[in-house]
Amino acid sequence: MDSSARLKLNLENVRERIAAAAQRSGRRADEITLIGVTKYVSDAITRQLFDLGCHDLGESRPQSLWSKAEAMPDARWHLIGHLQRNKVRRTLPCLALLQSLDSIALAQAVSAEAVAMGRRIPALLEVKIASDATKHGFPPADVRAALETVAALPGIELRGLMTMASLEGGDDAARRDFAALRQLRDMLQPNCPDGASLAELSMGMSGDYEIAIEEGATMVRVGSALFEGLA
Repeated sequence: MDSSARLKLNLENVRERIAAAAQRSGRRADEITLIGVTKYVSDAITRQLFDLGCHDLGESRPQSLWSKAEAMPDARWHLIGHLQRNKVRRTLPCLALLQSLDSIALAQAVSAEAVAMGRRIPALLEVKIASDATKHGFPPADVRAALETVAALPGIELRGLMTMASLEGGDDAARRDFAALRQLRDMLQPNCPDGASLAELSMGMSGDYEIAIEEGATMVRVGSALFEGLA
């Protein structure tokens, strides 16, 4: 089986599993956005994935995002990894959605640059639900205040929350983390600041995206499950 046929089969399988998980959670498959995470594959494979209909693509490293977005400006690019402030200016023109807004200082830098560009950048607040030392994001107790502060910045359009599950504890821990983010969103929703939204919940990767959907994810970030078996 050539790489294109294998990729098509993998994508169909992931979409079928998304649909089944959505059904289990009482939703439709088209309520879930699949983000194809392309950090381990070539530009050619990335283009094949796009041509198969996966138009939302994600990268963890800004430098990789820059090169991939230059090669494929027609894709909707998501940054899902940490963004340093000295890389904001180069990164923002590439983005459809900044998923990893993880500090007030970064939000202020993004807003200032976006205003200079004449744009409002769609973004998600990254929440540090898991206790892993490597994780970035706002502690849950700080998210309410962060919402208020970031919603007032003129260059950012807040669309929801993002998290990454703990690296330890398997499916049970992942489910707890995803449920905790959904519960946090539900608690904050009634007093969401004007001009901001909490409609999007980005959570779940290749090993746990079905659990994330069952717990309320509207976006899942899938990489290795799409590219399994490719040379």
